[in-house]
Amino acid sequence: MRGYRIRSEFGGSRLSRADPPETRRNSLTRRKYPTTLRFVPSDVFRALANPVRRQILTSLRDGPRAVNDLAGLFELSRPAVSEHLQVLRRAQLVREEPRGQQRFYHLETAPLAEIGEWLHPFERYRRERMRAIDAALDEQ
Repeated sequence: MRGYRIRSEFGGSRLSRADPPETRRNSLTRRKYPTTLRFVPSDVFRALANPVRRQILTSLRDGPRAVNDLAGLFELSRPAVSEHLQVLRRAQLVREEPRGQQRFYHLETAPLAEIGEWLHPFERYRRERMRAIDAALDEQ
């Protein structure tokens, strides 16, 4: 069964030695689920779901930082940090500024303000629930 592909238990396919070397090399180095997904710019929640991206945003609160400075905060390679920055850039949470050979990233707060406005009614609901719990505990 030369060139026959068998689906693995994780959804990928195993390649036989009969496949051309280019096919084997590409399928072994290609990610099945890339970290840079295409999504609408207003989808900040997907960007904020990753703890590394949240830490990047936290470190940008004090001001703009170079990519190498941001990469030094994590035990990740610079390309991996660049992928996270690309996701944040597509979500419009950061802005890139080239300065000579370096790229500096700035925090963009407008999308975060939109999230805050959206979460406000839920925060009020949570506070009311906590007051009701406190009142019930005080009665006991």
